[in-house]
Amino acid sequence: MNPSDKAMLQSFAPTGTIRVGINLGNPVLAGTDAVTQKTKGVTIDIANEIGKRTGLPVQLIPFKSAGATVDAIKTGNIDLVFVAIDPVRGEDISYTPPYIQIEGAYMVKASSPITSNAAVDVAGNEIVVGKGSAYDLYLTREIKHATILRAPSSQAVVDDFMGGQGNVAAGVKQQLESDASRYTDLRMLPGRFMVINQAIGIPKARSGYEKTSAYLSAIITELKASGFVANAMYRHDIQGAKVAE
Repeated sequence: MNPSDKAMLQSFAPTGTIRVGINLGNPVLAGTDAVTQKTKGVTIDIANEIGKRTGLPVQLIPFKSAGATVDAIKTGNIDLVFVAIDPVRGEDISYTPPYIQIEGAYMVKASSPITSNAAVDVAGNEIVVGKGSAYDLYLTREIKHATILRAPSSQAVVDDFMGGQGNVAAGVKQQLESDASRYTDLRMLPGRFMVINQAIGIPKARSGYEKTSAYLSAIITELKASGFVANAMYRHDIQGAKVAE
């Protein structure tokens, strides 16, 4: 390894360990093994592969939401995160190309008169979404007439919704479907209201972050082309998402 690479790694992981923020609020990206209670998922596989290639140990630090993960990287306590590409977050975070595309969807009660995504943004409707999630950021920009109600996390959306909050729930399609299995008389609206590109993010506050971002971008591009990402999705039985182009 040449001196410039060593300098890049020192800036990237100043403690000598790559501290990786894992967002457990998105089941497409990561989850907890029911038996071992250890984190598992596509992002864990990618993080460990980056550790192998850099020769640095990896510390997985779980968070319950994307917002909390992003907050941690802003404080300098995290070196790398797996989050959705968003222009608001992009003020502080440098992104690699996306590795996975995920759909955002709406859910309503079976008795709701709403039958399409186009009918959601109407005065009087209230959309429940996880605070600080990519869906929250997107809807905050795009919704013009409906009201947005923010649940503490993406996992809390359906429970808040069924507890009487709002008349539309929004979030990761898989998360909504999974949480909705605990209840009856719910239905997903057909299609999607957005496509989310998930990528690796590193803090722009670090010196030389451009070189680190380019290095990680090359790794992600290779992992997509080689089938690593697709194989990880298959291994973890990820449905409703695809490898980003």
